[in-house]
Amino acid sequence: MRCTDGGVQYASRDYTQLLREHGVRISTSRKANPLANATCKSLIKILKHEEVYRTEYRDLAEARASLGVFLEKVYNQKRLHSALGYLPPAEFERSLLAQTNQEAAGRQLSL
Repeated sequence: MRCTDGGVQYASRDYTQLLREHGVRISTSRKANPLANATCKSLIKILKHEEVYRTEYRDLAEARASLGVFLEKVYNQKRLHSALGYLPPAEFERSLLAQTNQEAAGRQLSL
């Protein structure tokens, strides 16, 4: 079994029509670009291993709530991401915003 499939399900006319009828946006990577989905696949793997497989949900509502808490409180606030310089996403965004604000202030002073 390959790590990624060729997206054959998206080539099915009936399948793609069903997705469109339900308002689902179809997204696949470009041909010969298998790394396009790497970030998303990494998130799903982490979500499964650190939350889903360790939790027993009573119903769908509880699962949705639990996943939301995991994503916001753990994944975004605490979990370090190598692609972000080993910062959690929320901290990376704060530092990026601070840097952008500093640059904007610097441009204002030079006018």
